[in-house]
Amino acid sequence: MKPLRGIVFFIVSLTGFVSWVSAQAEGIDAPSTPVPIPALAAPVRVKVIPVREAIAEPVLYVLRRGLKEAQTEGMEAVVIDMETPGGELGVTLKIMEALDKFEGQTLVYVNKEAISAGAIISSVADEIHFAPGAVIGAAAAVSGGGAEVPATMKQKINSYLNAKVRSFSTGKGYRSEVIKAMMDADYEFKIGDIVIKPKGELLSLTDVEAAKVYGEPGRALLSDGTHATLEDLLNAKFGKNGYVVSRLEITWSETLASWISAVAPVLMGLGLLCVFIEFKTPGFGVFGITGAVLLALVFFGHYTAGLSGHLPALVFLLGLALVALEIFLIPGTIVAGLAGATLMLGALAWSMIDVWPDKLPSFDAETLNAPLLNMGLALVVAVVSGLALGRFLPRGWFWDKMILNAAVSADAGMPPAGMGDSTKAEFSVTDGAAGVTVSALRPMGEVEIGGRRYEARADLGGLERGQAVRVVGRSGRTLIVAAHE
Repeated sequence: MKPLRGIVFFIVSLTGFVSWVSAQAEGIDAPSTPVPIPALAAPVRVKVIPVREAIAEPVLYVLRRGLKEAQTEGMEAVVIDMETPGGELGVTLKIMEALDKFEGQTLVYVNKEAISAGAIISSVADEIHFAPGAVIGAAAAVSGGGAEVPATMKQKINSYLNAKVRSFSTGKGYRSEVIKAMMDADYEFKIGDIVIKPKGELLSLTDVEAAKVYGEPGRALLSDGTHATLEDLLNAKFGKNGYVVSRLEITWSETLASWISAVAPVLMGLGLLCVFIEFKTPGFGVFGITGAVLLALVFFGHYTAGLSGHLPALVFLLGLALVALEIFLIPGTIVAGLAGATLMLGALAWSMIDVWPDKLPSFDAETLNAPLLNMGLALVVAVVSGLALGRFLPRGWFWDKMILNAAVSADAGMPPAGMGDSTKAEFSVTDGAAGVTVSALRPMGEVEIGGRRYEARADLGGLERGQAVRVVGRSGRTLIVAAHE
């Protein structure tokens, strides 16, 4: 019986083992729950902005335009490809503010050198990377000609700059102390017992020195990495196929914009004066074209400077259309003309405000100070230039043809040129009096009635030169006339 029980036990055990193996095989070949396949991450979009000159307004315009383009295009990161010997303090502060406003990640690649202003600007970035042999530092404030700044003034500048750098460098290792050592020769920079920079000299670092590790836990002094090329930096940061690069193209327009911005109040003032004169002259001539060109230069300069974009120019054109509506179609209503003039002046001020994509500007004193000052100067230029024209430009065929006497004086009822009598006549024209236009009325111009000329305004629309008219009313010393059939 024992051999029989052994055979039965063997058969049962073998059957169970086969069943277990079968069950395991089925579980592997046909899992009850499918395993999800992870989705591939979208490549990081990177904007590269080159800085290859001394830090001045054209560089500010390039950086600001590039940062705003990156913001509008939804770029996740911006890399400043930097090689600069330094530059202007005021421009440096504006660039620091612009970099801080960008919502994505900011990196600086010191491609050869970031001296003085370049080092201070780099302090704002999230990361600072170096090319082999690159140098950063020597950021002491000097005058525009390179001379030493007086001690008291230097202390004020250093104190302010140190505060700005600290505000941008919180949580970024030794960065604020490093930049301070680059600006202040009297500052002794130590980490523990190690003196990095003694008193009496400014700190400058090579790529190797910037990458040295100090402290516990160990942290690099300033560098986030050294890379032979910008492409190597991007590969190390985002992976070889993990990014898409867009490079900002630098054009001559930034240099032109810096010149335009410097004389913007003069251009605006002369442009507004030309537009005013054009509305007071028959037809469309040289003053209208000149005014349009001057104001277009102003808007072009501010757009290229990376300020508010093209929308202010459209608002200005809307205001101009309302003023034209008031003058040519519905004279005397005031509302359209006043609204148009307000839009025109507002658009000019708007074009000078630093507006970021999808953000409302902060209408504080710091933001509005420069635009309002420039607008005030522009109005002064317009008024002074207009008075100078009326006072010094000789009266003759050119003045009489291009600008009505009524636009620069209140005289009316004067005899036509060549009649000899230059005294002011009694203003006694009655309603219904007939005459003829001696200039086109758009809607203002001149008419001749009874051998004398008068300032006149078309009752509706405009009238051509040489057209018969009759007086239908009066506004002060201006006759209101209509076509006489």
